[in-house]
Amino acid sequence: MTTNPILPTGSSGPRLGDSPVPEIIDELWEHRAELTAADHAPRESVLEALDLLDSGAATVAAVDPATDEVVVDERARRAILLSFRLFEVEESGVGPFRYRDRLPLKRRFDGVRVVPGAIARFGSHVARGAVLMPSFVNVGAHVGPGSMIDTWATVGSCAQVGANVHLSGGAGLGGVLEPVGAVPVVVEDDAFIGSRSMIVEGARVERGAKLGAGVLLTGNTRVFDAESGQELPQGRAPSRSLCVGSMRMRTFPGGEFGTPCLLVVRWLREGETLDKLRLDSLFREHGGAS
Repeated sequence: MTTNPILPTGSSGPRLGDSPVPEIIDELWEHRAELTAADHAPRESVLEALDLLDSGAATVAAVDPATDEVVVDERARRAILLSFRLFEVEESGVGPFRYRDRLPLKRRFDGVRVVPGAIARFGSHVARGAVLMPSFVNVGAHVGPGSMIDTWATVGSCAQVGANVHLSGGAGLGGVLEPVGAVPVVVEDDAFIGSRSMIVEGARVERGAKLGAGVLLTGNTRVFDAESGQELPQGRAPSRSLCVGSMRMRTFPGGEFGTPCLLVVRWLREGETLDKLRLDSLFREHGGAS
């Protein structure tokens, strides 16, 4: 008997809702060691599940508005992992470029601008109004409407990007497929991620947060309010905050060393919007030019 796989991370509490991914995926997962690329029916079931992710009808992770927790659809993640066992490596090409992979390139880009050099794998979703500069979007990732994935930026496997997000040049969102229980990176609506920043290990950028260039945010990064000195929840850029990367001095047996942290240098007012020039000016003012 299968159970609903959508659960708040780190919680055994109430489920968010039913997964749109077929229950057969759970059954296949239990017998995954026996499956091969010769198993036609299981392959079709996994293909159907990936198509749901590709179209946006299913997502690997989302924020539950009732609890503010990130919830993960483990059935969707299992479908991706099963594809690596059931799909054979095949050669493909786009113009002069050649590929050899188990997953084909994405073909569904309704209302999306895709600049030459952009790569998105089948099983990722890119919503209408988004723009992909030469960048990479991995399987299971979700890019919301109106978002910009700028040049050489990477949206890792199962990373979730909301609406009207700007992922600046060279920025990277870490991927996660294993281990089971690992939390995908989530970047919520209206966020800005500065150039060459890295958001990894289940870190979360909340709605409207703005991160300067070169920020490193992991699930365990300590976060501080520069004005009050208060420590905030780890691994999260708070909603409507302006953040830069910083260092916090710690004493070790070998001496005193700086360890990375995230510093909130300003809080944005509800409804306050910043154009790119104003944002750049604020980041330069606080030593975190975007």
